[in-house]
Amino acid sequence: MSIAPSQQLPVFTDAKSFRAFRSDPAQWLPIALDIARRNGLDTSSPHVFATGTNLVIGLSDKLILKIFPPMLAAQFVSERGSLAQLKGHLDLPIPEIVAEGTRDGWPYLVITRLAGTLGSEVWPQLPEAQKERLLRQIGETIAAVQRAPLGELAHIEPRWNDFMRQQMRGCRARHERLGLAPKFLRGLDDLLHDAGKLIPMDARPVILIGEYIPENFLLACDDGQWSLAGLFDFGDVLAGWRDYDLLGPSAFMAAGRPGRVRSLLEGFGYAKPDFALKRRLMALMLLHRASDLNAHICIEGWQERANDLVELQELIWAG
Repeated sequence: MSIAPSQQLPVFTDAKSFRAFRSDPAQWLPIALDIARRNGLDTSSPHVFATGTNLVIGLSDKLILKIFPPMLAAQFVSERGSLAQLKGHLDLPIPEIVAEGTRDGWPYLVITRLAGTLGSEVWPQLPEAQKERLLRQIGETIAAVQRAPLGELAHIEPRWNDFMRQQMRGCRARHERLGLAPKFLRGLDDLLHDAGKLIPMDARPVILIGEYIPENFLLACDDGQWSLAGLFDFGDVLAGWRDYDLLGPSAFMAAGRPGRVRSLLEGFGYAKPDFALKRRLMALMLLHRASDLNAHICIEGWQERANDLVELQELIWAG
């Protein structure tokens, strides 16, 4: 089905149908360009981003248009609120909102496009010393974001206590469905029991981005040294306990290397991790909204190197 600019964006009731629609830009790019033109923006060289959750196109090299389906309107609220709230509070560049609006019930944002190289393109080839350096910067960035006032993000849903309780209720079923090995499932009930005491439910909440991963960073190189150059994608922001945001870099980047783990935690403001911190991080990793240990732990042979969840937490947060 081809959609002309005069037609409306469709209504979807399930994520699968929307993903099929998003994967075929011919169906929605004319409407995206019409939105851009109505905002007085340059549409001469659009670039469709194939990855991501929403409809995203680059407009020249200066701006990005993100269009959110109504079923993902919460991501629009999160992104818009986060960019507004964090503006002026970080040394690290983040996008700025240029325009916003709604088309056929689909909210959209026009934001500035950051300069730099996508972290996922650079990270695998970096020498160990530079990986440690970047992880320290990531820890520092997480801490800086969490020092910013919550503002309207204090009211973002779900609330931390409700979110954690819901994740705890569905934790075992989730990891059984995802094929977590029985030797790890056996310790899950004990860990969830501990989680209720280890994870602060009513402590002062902070801004949680949820996904400090290479796909959401931009890097820049100066005289052979790579540094963080930008942070983007704020569609999954929560307000809650600060340790939650250590999980992405722990799983995807630290890879159980003591030097990397130490750099991340020291940048964040923690000393050498003790058993209680590792236990809390292990619980949070299993309770994360995107948790899938089989897909996300980037430690070679980890399933054979650990016999239970306690050994696994020692492997992930070594040092």
